Amino acid sequence: MNLAALDPALLGPPLVAGLLVLTTHIPLGRRVLARGIVFLDLAIAQFAGLGVIAAHVAGWDAGWDTQLVAFAAALAGAALLAWSDRRWPQRQEALIGSSFVVVACVAALLLAGDPHGGEELQTLLVGQILWVNDAQLAAAAAVYAAIALLWRPLARHGIGFYALFALAITTSVQLVGVYLVFASLILPALATLDRTRGWAAPAFAVGAAGYASGLVLSALTDLPTGPLIVVALAAWALAAGFLRVAADFRRR
Repeated sequence: MNLAALDPALLGPPLVAGLLVLTTHIPLGRRVLARGIVFLDLAIAQFAGLGVIAAHVAGWDAGWDTQLVAFAAALAGAALLAWSDRRWPQRQEALIGSSFVVVACVAALLLAGDPHGGEELQTLLVGQILWVNDAQLAAAAAVYAAIALLWRPLARHGIGFYALFALAITTSVQLVGVYLVFASLILPALATLDRTRGWAAPAFAVGAAGYASGLVLSALTDLPTGPLIVVALAAWALAAGFLRVAADFRRR
């Protein structure tokens, strides 16, 4: 156990990244759960990842051009899923799942000739949250602030919701990876889904506790950070659910 690894200078930026992700993903997660399209974020995250991989295969650096390609890919996926939601709402969940699988396979095929393709794909899935920098955090904060401003006028419309979702997911995948994007979206929202009021603070507490404890455990054990945070988020979400059930039982 390496106590010296608990360095605020090392753990502070990834914790800020996680908290920034939670600010948009918790309300988005409640909307996704309410609409019954749980795997929407995985599908759109995979579209964004396909854009990143396409830019990588083209030899582009991981700059704003790659970000734009990733967002364009995610927006195209969001537009496709928004159209299918209007056309075949009863089949939407199956179409979302199918889109995820097909796009993931296309990404794997694009990387098939790259000797580092497996590493690139692994990085996209589990993320590199420990290595986020101030510039990435500032850019993400600006994007999330724009989403917050546009949420009320746009989120009520199908395509507006999907476009904001695509923008949030694209930004988050670049920060924390596909797995953490899904966990941040679903687990805190799921833990507080039965609350009609006062859900935001408990959901954010679950998410913040998951990121903080996952980062600390990763630093102490030298285990992969992204997967460990996902497990920590799941543990805190379960604990919150059990506490809620226990509180309801005592009131009876």
